[in-house]
Amino acid sequence: MNARVLLPWTDIEVPEGVEAAYYDGLGSPPPDLDGVEFYVLPYDRGPEPPKLIGRLPALRVVQSLSAGVENLVPLLPEGVRLANGRGLHDLSVAEHALALIHAAQRDLPRWFAQQARGEWVREHTRSLAGSRVLLVGYGSIGRAIERQLLAAEAVVTRVASHPRPAGNVHGADELAALLPEADIVVLVLPDTPATRGLLGAAELAALPEDALVVNVGRGTAIDTDALLAETRTGRLRAALDVVDPEPLPAGHPLWTVPGVVLTPHIAGGSASFYPRAKKLAGEQLRRYVQGEELLNLVPEA
Repeated sequence: MNARVLLPWTDIEVPEGVEAAYYDGLGSPPPDLDGVEFYVLPYDRGPEPPKLIGRLPALRVVQSLSAGVENLVPLLPEGVRLANGRGLHDLSVAEHALALIHAAQRDLPRWFAQQARGEWVREHTRSLAGSRVLLVGYGSIGRAIERQLLAAEAVVTRVASHPRPAGNVHGADELAALLPEADIVVLVLPDTPATRGLLGAAELAALPEDALVVNVGRGTAIDTDALLAETRTGRLRAALDVVDPEPLPAGHPLWTVPGVVLTPHIAGGSASFYPRAKKLAGEQLRRYVQGEELLNLVPEA
């Protein structure tokens, strides 16, 4: 099979007989892409790479390296299949989620600020061990986070969109009853109509005093104004890799609220991601050329 593919990196293994062009998402795409059938999107390069989808008349497959692809589905021409990066980010996001939790529970921003001032003031802190963690979004990434939480001896309650009694997974409709018993809530959710505003004023008010809200999914799952109101008073704390709006504007009050830890949507982009992403892209190209079923196809696409 002769095919043209568009790839973000030159060290992806390309099957024999396949002609590869390269586009890293930073500059202009190469000319003459009319024959491109398989497009591996550059990862985390902003809005320009997805716009190219509609300019590839021979396109048959789009391979995203992100787990969430809700923004890509509306861009797909008729007959073009979409595969996501399910599994690529599991360890990266799990590491970052645990880092955010530890930073908040062990008060690391406070000690970093003391270091900058050259102060030595000691105090005991909260802990993750023994904490009751409500894990909302029990997919591939959620399971990776759970493994690290259990290793830290936290007590985990699993929540997904639908209950799975055989796997001890609660449904999202049980969330209101579960929140009052949670010391920590971890959100690992996509941006969908069902998840937007899932934690609003009422849900946040149901959390106990000093609870920690962690978000490593999509910022739209939390009502930002409601979270701001709860964290400003000190009743709740937050550790967020994603926010709404994103990026968080300069001067937004969430930047400076005590008890809030912020990172700029970088949970999935650690060094462990890239070898896995290149291996997946190479395997998908092999499957495409051989006429085999592709991995991680998105049903709604």
